[in-house]
Amino acid sequence: MKYIADLHIHSKFSRATSREMTLDTLAHWAKVKGISLLATSDFTHPEWLFLIKEKLEPKGNGFFRLKNPLPQDNEYLKNFSFSPEDVSFILSTEISFIYSKKEKVRKIHIVLLAPDFESVDKINNKLSGLGNVRSDGRPILGMDAKKFVKIVAELCPECVVIPSHIWTPWFSLFGANSGFDSIEECFEEMTPFIFALETGLSSDPAMNWRLSSLDKYALVSNSDAHSPSKIGREANVFDTEFSFKGLVDALKSKDPEKFRSTIEFYPEEGKYHYDGHRKCGIILSPKETIQHKYICPQCGKKVTVGVLHRVEELADREEGSNLSSRIPFKNLIPLSEVIAEAVQKSADCKSVRDIYFRLIHEFGSEHKILTELPISELSRFNPEKISAGVERMRNGEVKIVPGHDGCYGKISLFEKETDTEEAEGQLKLF
Repeated sequence: MKYIADLHIHSKFSRATSREMTLDTLAHWAKVKGISLLATSDFTHPEWLFLIKEKLEPKGNGFFRLKNPLPQDNEYLKNFSFSPEDVSFILSTEISFIYSKKEKVRKIHIVLLAPDFESVDKINNKLSGLGNVRSDGRPILGMDAKKFVKIVAELCPECVVIPSHIWTPWFSLFGANSGFDSIEECFEEMTPFIFALETGLSSDPAMNWRLSSLDKYALVSNSDAHSPSKIGREANVFDTEFSFKGLVDALKSKDPEKFRSTIEFYPEEGKYHYDGHRKCGIILSPKETIQHKYICPQCGKKVTVGVLHRVEELADREEGSNLSSRIPFKNLIPLSEVIAEAVQKSADCKSVRDIYFRLIHEFGSEHKILTELPISELSRFNPEKISAGVERMRNGEVKIVPGHDGCYGKISLFEKETDTEEAEGQLKLF
């Protein structure tokens, strides 16, 4: 069975998330996006886990479905047809580990996937005695990430451990400010238990392929969404048995017939792709950062070193190395952003949302529109500039001001007049 999976999101109990991050609303949005398998997120949080157990029932394959979907009050979703069979859930959570190792503070995020409530309860019972899991949907634990993996391996060996957004500067495996230089340095003897890594919004698989040490790992991409409309902005395409076992087998084997592809942001659009200093409006390439000795030329403080720079530091292959056996990927731009640029409006405004849902009702789902729908069909829909934008996106004809120091990159599909400063910032032309 071919399906799209987003394995890392958050619930309404996580910090800085929308109150709309509920299971019913997420399920409806998953259908809008074209996602068949969605993470529950945050199962370590007691209140959220109670709701998960109340709202979901096992399908007998390691996945779950809504028992009784609630009607949606949202004006766009309330008339949208939905069946519990349209979207399945996989039990998941993300945990933040902050600890000291080798005289350095480490901050690592890890996603955990579980096949059943029994495994979840075992993990939660153990962790509740080691830290405060009630304070946030993504709890912070002051324990070595290696120790956590060992706990999982002993209690629930069927669970899947995936280091999250592995290049993000502040909270990740290879983060410039708090990470490690190798997987083995972090997880030591527990390294063999890990077989998948999450690339994050600011990197794509091609950047990760530059490290031969990552060759044996499956590279997954997920949205890490904090609001329903953001789910699926990165995702994974599988063609395998629709079950927890089938998913794990596809990841472990890295068989391109089973793990078909990943759906990616343009990495330049991610918040930490380039180096820079947000407060000073400074954006630097890795080479420029080195020239400035890692100091902001505006204020004299240290710049935030981004993902591209960190990849350059650890890479042992040249950019563009021929690795034909890899799982392919597609760089996409969210449909709302394509529409917004076509009509010269904000992506969050009502007129853009109106057009977005007219397209969804006409053609089925966002991913279908972005990747499969013939441009000739889409061009019949007004305004026609939307189809031109989708076609340019598919061809990689985009300009991007790279994201840096927590600021998303600015992406452009159409030529327009810009001031000198912005024009100089549009550093990458595909």
